[in-house]
Amino acid sequence: MDLKTPENTENKDSRRRPLTRIQKLIGRTMLEAKQTKAFGYYSVWADVTDMVSMRKEYSRQTGIRLTTNDLVLTAIVRAAAVFPQVCAKPNLRAGLWEVPEKIGLGFAVAAPQGLVVPVIQDAGRLTLAEMAEASDTLLRRARANRLTPDDFDGATLVLSGLGMYGIEWFYAIAPPSANGIVSIGYIADEVVPAEGKPAIRKQLNVSLAIDQCAADEMTAAAFLRKIADLLEAPWTLTDKPNLPISSND
Repeated sequence: MDLKTPENTENKDSRRRPLTRIQKLIGRTMLEAKQTKAFGYYSVWADVTDMVSMRKEYSRQTGIRLTTNDLVLTAIVRAAAVFPQVCAKPNLRAGLWEVPEKIGLGFAVAAPQGLVVPVIQDAGRLTLAEMAEASDTLLRRARANRLTPDDFDGATLVLSGLGMYGIEWFYAIAPPSANGIVSIGYIADEVVPAEGKPAIRKQLNVSLAIDQCAADEMTAAAFLRKIADLLEAPWTLTDKPNLPISSND
């Protein structure tokens, strides 16, 4: 058989495709991150039953489209304010830690051109509503392939989520510029003990991969636990922390 027939050539070409510019960039940066960061890995479960109800109620009362990602992004920066060490950039030669004045908060987006990580600048100053607006703006621009180089600059911490694919939990790789990355899976109904009886509660796995040069095990664990605690008390992330959840949801 002639191996150079048009049919065989077409099959061979279909198995070999050039990498896109984004794919090449992702490959280089992820390899750099694994080679230059001493990552530690942590995972915790958060009871987000109240968060699911709160998200719907908050959107109904304010008219703001609030997503689970918006709540987790806000929880991350609030927890980082309590444990600023997770954002510190170590200067090992000088023996110094440098905590940045502003937090750049990135989040992974599956855009048409590939996986991208736009960054919300100075995220620590934003309210929950402002976080929702900023993330939605960047998400729309990413999906329209309209991000600028400045939109990728300065990630201190990053969020990645794969819940829409039915992934329960995973550890992601943080970009080289970031100290760590928080990963979330899908929200699952689980039977858990409550006051001595079984109850169905909504559970979310929250995982963290963080550079141990910036944060030791105890700091990283406390930071992740703080994120989970905030998600379990979601109204504390708003400007109305004492607002009750309506029963008419």
